[in-house]
Amino acid sequence: MPSLKDLRNRIGSVKKTQKITSAMKMVAAAKLRRAQEQAEAARPYAERMERVLGSLAESLQGRDGAPPLLAGTGRDQTVLLVVMTSDRGLCGGFNSSIVRRARALIRELQKKGKTIKILCVGRKGRDQLRRDYGALIVETIDEVGRPVLTYEDARRVRSRIMELFEAGEFDMCTLLYNEFRSAISQIVTELQLIPFAVAPTEEEEAQPAASEGASAVYEFEPDEEEILADLLPRNVSVQIFRALLESNASEQGARMTAMDNATRNAGEMIDKLTLNYNRSRQAQITKELIEIISGAEAV
Repeated sequence: MPSLKDLRNRIGSVKKTQKITSAMKMVAAAKLRRAQEQAEAARPYAERMERVLGSLAESLQGRDGAPPLLAGTGRDQTVLLVVMTSDRGLCGGFNSSIVRRARALIRELQKKGKTIKILCVGRKGRDQLRRDYGALIVETIDEVGRPVLTYEDARRVRSRIMELFEAGEFDMCTLLYNEFRSAISQIVTELQLIPFAVAPTEEEEAQPAASEGASAVYEFEPDEEEILADLLPRNVSVQIFRALLESNASEQGARMTAMDNATRNAGEMIDKLTLNYNRSRQAQITKELIEIISGAEAV
């Protein structure tokens, strides 16, 4: 049974830990508000960019001379996975959910005979994946968003992806990140960056099949090839920046929730330790009184 001194030291240690987790919770809550606003503000632009490119890409399907970012290499043998995690821990299951999905996707693609390469954005993803797939990691980009997340961070990631693509290192590129829904909910999302994939919107999926023929006809100036040659590289940066913003908001939300749970658990532990301390102290006082009374009666 621990002594009173050990219990006092344990209570003091847990109280100090509770102060730290409480402070981290407040810091994460303050950062979450700004990160959430930035993520929500970036969504309409990124979604509209995809819709514009989708409309342009449909008009170029089957033509020769399409931009490489749209047409790809003509193969799908080598896949580059961009795994977006954080540099720091203490954020619940934020990093582990991404790594879990990355491992499942790697196994699925390897069963199909694909060659996998991994580009880690964030140290935590690298630390967890290198145990089983260290040979597949080509590079790790860390310190993204320090001290403040900006568009230059997205350009930094895009530049490295484009260098690998132009060198013929991969045929397809898929981005894995956490999409922010709420402080307690983050959704693991897969996004194909290269080649550009035309994805139907929710509105288009909800339209009846009879209305598919009544589509508007657009004329572009300059022509579609020139517009796509300029917009496709920009779209890669935009989608990466959106993913970074979503990941940042998800990280802060997960950290706030994790630190809140840790603070509550520390409070419960303090209550239990205090109860044990009081019981032990009362038992010791009672024992000393019995010894004093027994000694007095013996005299």
